[in-house]
Amino acid sequence: MIRAAGVGDLAGVLALERSAAEAPHWAEGEYRAALEGGGVRRCLLVAEIDKRLVGFAVGKVVSLGDEVVGELESVAVAREARRQGAGRALCEAVLEWCRGMGAGEVELEVRVGSAGAVRLYEGLGFVATGRRRGYYREPVEDALLMRLELRG
Repeated sequence: MIRAAGVGDLAGVLALERSAAEAPHWAEGEYRAALEGGGVRRCLLVAEIDKRLVGFAVGKVVSLGDEVVGELESVAVAREARRQGAGRALCEAVLEWCRGMGAGEVELEVRVGSAGAVRLYEGLGFVATGRRRGYYREPVEDALLMRLELRG
């Protein structure tokens, strides 16, 4: 089940994020800001299996003049729940949220070595558009830039 996160989910989101080395590591305040709104329009969604939090995703939309662009900022799924559809469902929910916010496209960056994640994004229709050398830390790794057109 995919649903909007609440304040009561923050501890579980942080624990899951800290256990996933490949996840971007944000301060608790960043997740709290996603829940409370404010300047940046974000969504924080969680995936549950049997009422247990097994994943989360963060999406963002920004207005660039007349254009609204979405970003899939973070997706993390507990190791024991991977390859069961939670990651795909989270991504699809973020894409739908971005579409509902008026985004015409969604961008993301992913570790080049995360072959499973790259395949997932390609399966959703994302295409590679570039690369950022040494973008990630711990370990240092390039980022693959990807984009999905939502129009049409």
